[in-house]
Amino acid sequence: MSTDPATEELLHGILKQVSRSFYLTLNVLPVGVRDQMALSYLFARAADTIADTDLIGRAQRLEYLNRFRAQFTTAGIDWKAIQEIQAALVPHQKDSAEGVLLQRLEDCFKLYERCSAGDRGRIQWLMKVLPEGMEMDLTRFPSESNGQVTALSTLDELDRYTYYVAGCVGEFWTRMVCAHRPAMSRWNVAEMSALGVRFGKGLQLTNIVKDIARDLHDGRCYVPGSLLEQAGLKPADLLCEGNLPKFRPVLDQLITLAMEHLDQGWAYAMAIPVSEIRQRLACIWPILLAGETLKRVAAAPDLLNPAVNVKVPRGIVYRVMAVTTLTCANAFVATSYWERLRSQFG
Repeated sequence: MSTDPATEELLHGILKQVSRSFYLTLNVLPVGVRDQMALSYLFARAADTIADTDLIGRAQRLEYLNRFRAQFTTAGIDWKAIQEIQAALVPHQKDSAEGVLLQRLEDCFKLYERCSAGDRGRIQWLMKVLPEGMEMDLTRFPSESNGQVTALSTLDELDRYTYYVAGCVGEFWTRMVCAHRPAMSRWNVAEMSALGVRFGKGLQLTNIVKDIARDLHDGRCYVPGSLLEQAGLKPADLLCEGNLPKFRPVLDQLITLAMEHLDQGWAYAMAIPVSEIRQRLACIWPILLAGETLKRVAAAPDLLNPAVNVKVPRGIVYRVMAVTTLTCANAFVATSYWERLRSQFG
């Protein structure tokens, strides 16, 4: 991608409008991958917005999602298709940021056209895999308004879902940084991509257990039915807050799985060369905050209440960022923090 000031200003201007929090996080990334990661985030967010626009039918959303995904498999951009997606979906956006993103899709694709062939190839791969998870949501679960709750069937299905929606991002990230950062030239891309996949799966599992109540009330249960059966539960039983004690063994199993994935993510972060401080921080922060989140999920007495939002207090977020930044992502300091968190899960 061209790094001229006009291109950077356009890209970062869109990102500020869409997600100021991600924009601030993005600034920690090193030059050379920052713009590619920003553009990829915008495309992923656009696909998610298309899939989540519940004011239009699921069949229509799936059609628009596939038309959007097709832009990454053809030689050129079908600008008419982009405009039709915008016309159909922009009026239905409840979130102003998502409306802005869809309005600026054409600008995003113009920036995409300026990317190098290698970067376009990596983005194309991501946008082939990532929407599979969104399609899985649209086809696997019932309509949000019919009062039913459908669960994934097995741990294997959950594993496949977490790969589609997050694990593949770790693989994409690895390919991108290895292509652009000379310090990463000694990495075995295949081996580190596998760790990156585990990293992404751990973050997604954290989101799943954190948001379980709200997803249930939207008809989606990402907790495999096979695990619920072992606890004598059905997906709809989780709509009753009083079933939390009975659900806890299953919850603990999912938290343990998330921590095992995050352990591999930690190995990934510590394998980043010391000279790549920005990359280390960009990996350390989400892992530590995921650990802090899981700690609160495990202790939450009202996890099945959809009105409750389990989140890490802002003071803890600032502490994590300050400690790791001021020590220049020192492996000993950061790992000591992670191990203290890890020890609380047995």
